[in-house]
Amino acid sequence: MNIIVVGLNHKTAPVEIREKISFQPTMLEDAHRKLLETPGVTEGMILSTCNRVEVYSCVNDIENGIREVKGFISAFHGLPIERFEEHLFVCSAEDALKHLFRVASSLDSMVVGEPQILGQLKDAYQTSCKYTAAGVIINKLLHRAFSVAKRVRTETKIASSAVSISYAAVELAKKIFGSLEGKVVMLVGAGEMCELAAKHFINSGIKEIYVTNRTFERAEKLAEEFKGTPVPFNEFHQSLQKVDIVLSSTGAPHYIIKPEDVTEALRARKQKPMFFIDIAVPRDIDPKVNDIDNVYLYDIDDMQGVIEANVKERSKEAEKAEGIIAEELKGFIHWLKTLDLNPTIVGIRERAEGVRKKELEKALSYLKGVSPEQVKVLESMTSAIVNKLIHHPIVALKAHAKDHSRDMYVEVARNMFNLAEKEKEETEESLED
Repeated sequence: MNIIVVGLNHKTAPVEIREKISFQPTMLEDAHRKLLETPGVTEGMILSTCNRVEVYSCVNDIENGIREVKGFISAFHGLPIERFEEHLFVCSAEDALKHLFRVASSLDSMVVGEPQILGQLKDAYQTSCKYTAAGVIINKLLHRAFSVAKRVRTETKIASSAVSISYAAVELAKKIFGSLEGKVVMLVGAGEMCELAAKHFINSGIKEIYVTNRTFERAEKLAEEFKGTPVPFNEFHQSLQKVDIVLSSTGAPHYIIKPEDVTEALRARKQKPMFFIDIAVPRDIDPKVNDIDNVYLYDIDDMQGVIEANVKERSKEAEKAEGIIAEELKGFIHWLKTLDLNPTIVGIRERAEGVRKKELEKALSYLKGVSPEQVKVLESMTSAIVNKLIHHPIVALKAHAKDHSRDMYVEVARNMFNLAEKEKEETEESLED
């Protein structure tokens, strides 16, 4: 079984491309179903955030699998592959594993060390499980990725100087206005990004904060937390004239703030400058807003310049993290190899033979005057019993050698015969020697 990743991210594609093939939450059930219907794909998971869209798949053949997954993305979004293929990256086998471990550890993020990606990855995994797209390999792989991320965070200082996209947005606002003292902010959306931004804005001395969200109860909750004012979503355009800074991060499929909305707000403000930060994918704010005088609009790609200053500080810690990933990679590759049929069958035979010999030796130590001929009879009898007991499990494994459930049967067999524990004991013994 082969693992591949097909996707694009902030390094390979601009936001106008990423937003065209992003998977919104309402799409995920249908997307996972269609991914599993893709020829040659046996397991899958879709990770879609503001900075990346990545499809993880277990495939029978790497080359065909890559072509089919690209076709799945194209067909699902109704977008000719020629429109985005040049922005795609592809990883397979060991490179795919390493990529996932780096993503989980936030080494591949726009802001290295930011914690949000791990939560987003966990959500993607849970969604994959919910729609039964995750199997033995995806399950094991993601749990290992979470373990790697935990090690990186506890054994390095990679997150000590990290900043989030929200923090970068606030720093950019400071550069525009010089100081945020006395400024009024509106958050359009009440998700994690907006919540983090609210904390940073409050710490920077803003005067007041408005919160709007399609679910008004969520806006009320966030506004209450920061002593702000909730605004009904269908009325927030009328409140734009009251604010200096607007940060928008919703899941809307179209622009929710248009040039005419901003022009009207500026007229009421007597042309006092306004700063818009759009960290949504797809974008919430029409890019034409940036053409209006006294208006500054930045999207998520513009955050890159603000956060690059932190890269050098974290480079040494990132090197340590890469070492941890390399170590964990070896362990997972070893596990993958154990899913090959022959090593598992050999392991079952060796495990059974080891138990047989040990028990026979124990029995012979209690028997007195046993002749060599009698020992041969006992040897033959115990061997026959063991062979008959493991015969049917091995036949069943071979019967499923080429179908999609092979990995599940191999994993169950390894657990039933406790092969992982046996290998662990052998490894420890070899280390002692």
